[in-house]
Amino acid sequence: MATRHTARPKVPRAVREPQMLDEALRVFAERGYHGASMADIAAGAGVTKPMVYAYFGSKDELYLHCIDHAAARLMAAFDIARDENETVEETMWRRILAYFRFVGDHRDEWLVVRGQAAATGGPFSERVAQARRRVVGLVVGQLEEAARPGTRRRDIEPLAEAIVGAGEALGDWWVEHPEESAEAMALREMNLIWMGLGGLLRGEYWTPPAVASSA
Repeated sequence: MATRHTARPKVPRAVREPQMLDEALRVFAERGYHGASMADIAAGAGVTKPMVYAYFGSKDELYLHCIDHAAARLMAAFDIARDENETVEETMWRRILAYFRFVGDHRDEWLVVRGQAAATGGPFSERVAQARRRVVGLVVGQLEEAARPGTRRRDIEPLAEAIVGAGEALGDWWVEHPEESAEAMALREMNLIWMGLGGLLRGEYWTPPAVASSA
């Protein structure tokens, strides 16, 4: 009597692709771009190597997809709507905390985007730069909603750059000090930026003391 084999259900692409990207991020973070192999990524994701190539075309394209995947999830993590019942300060705290919780929960993505992709250069670095510009643009929009009416965008854009840069620097430091919590890191950034930023959003500016003219 012939043995009947039950066909395994086909996993939809919308499910399979993120699974492969997550595994690729893990392998790239652990071994670096050059040390990672498509065979290792396929094995870790529970698929065949030809399937990985069918989805992503090449190792370079897979790496670019990993950067986009990580950047999109990062954007979603702290693209938090403001609650009308909370202060600007409270909204910013929630967003910064969400950012560091994401970094803490997705170290592989952080290592690939912040370290390896930038160091690899070429189209990888440019893709990271594009993702960073989107993040800065999101922060600009968040600051505009909190700023005093009439505040110029050209005054807000450099502040957004500074906030993103501070978050990146603290995230890099955190990789070397994993014993710190997301809450502790968020407090550091909040204390770094809010003590001055709060005044700026209210239209308060510091100016250097006048220099006495020489006789």
